[in-house]
Amino acid sequence: MGSSMRKKKEKKKDFQKVKLKVGKTKAKADNFTDTSFRAKSIVVNQQSLTTSAPSSSSQFAHYLSLASSSKSDTQRRDALSYLTTQLASQPVNAPMPLPTSILLPKLLPLILDGSQSVRTQLLKFLRLLPAEDVADRAEQALLYTRAGMTHLAAEIRVDALAVLEWLLEVAKEDVVTCPGGWVKTLKSFMSMMGWAASSGSTKWTSASKASFGKAGKAFPRQVLVLAQFLKIGLVELDAQPPISTASGLFPLCDVEKHMIPTRSNAFAHLNLFGSSRDEEGEMYIDREDRQRVFQKRFQEAVEVGIANAKKEAGEAGRAASLLSKVLLEGMADYSGVEDTQ
Repeated sequence: MGSSMRKKKEKKKDFQKVKLKVGKTKAKADNFTDTSFRAKSIVVNQQSLTTSAPSSSSQFAHYLSLASSSKSDTQRRDALSYLTTQLASQPVNAPMPLPTSILLPKLLPLILDGSQSVRTQLLKFLRLLPAEDVADRAEQALLYTRAGMTHLAAEIRVDALAVLEWLLEVAKEDVVTCPGGWVKTLKSFMSMMGWAASSGSTKWTSASKASFGKAGKAFPRQVLVLAQFLKIGLVELDAQPPISTASGLFPLCDVEKHMIPTRSNAFAHLNLFGSSRDEEGEMYIDREDRQRVFQKRFQEAVEVGIANAKKEAGEAGRAASLLSKVLLEGMADYSGVEDTQ
């Protein structure tokens, strides 16, 4: 009797439905086989099947493309950091991986980049470029620098001012003599500092400075950079010692005036083959021409701005005093002859 009941219970057990409890997983069957597996792999975005490594110049060009066209701020910053490291580690007389004529057009738009770290890294890279190569392309660099000086973002204006300081260090004469380098840059200063004269009247206005906002801390530095710019354009540089005319050169005279020019495109100011320029886009090679344009269009506004800055005292007052000294030194010998053109 007992054995028959036990057999019935065992048969009935196969057809009973197991009641599951909340929170507990279903028990696995006795014949369950684990078929799961894990695969370990390294995924590389760009894989090359070539056996030879890419050359340094091709890598440099690749990172240059990333710095100029990547949508990621971090990628642009890291690419600029790589370019800076490569240039800094170059031997003294070694040629650059890519010429400056290729680097500047691609990297200058980053002056207006919205990322602070990208602009900071860009300035580090620019300081490593050869000064003679930058001087030949001062006009192109000033286009983006002036756009940054009048940008709505205060941080971009500050960094653009740092780029202008670098240009004044490596390409002094070329900055003030290139097409638009004198008048357009002064107009950018006037707009940035709020020293522009209102149109249709002779009244001085500070509306531009008020609209920019947050200009208080940056204002003394703006005045100092303007003083540096005016010193290069208005103050007469130390005269170069004349070439001694030995007896072997007799009867030649004024030999230094007939030598090969030391600057590239020495006759660019004649504009023989280019489109006609207006007063703002003109090249002002002579110091007297720069003095004339400054006295005609900017001197009055600058003098009023200096007077107001001196009233503020502090750093702004000291910077204004330095600017006033440069202005007096630069315009001391100006005759004040009216422009007849």
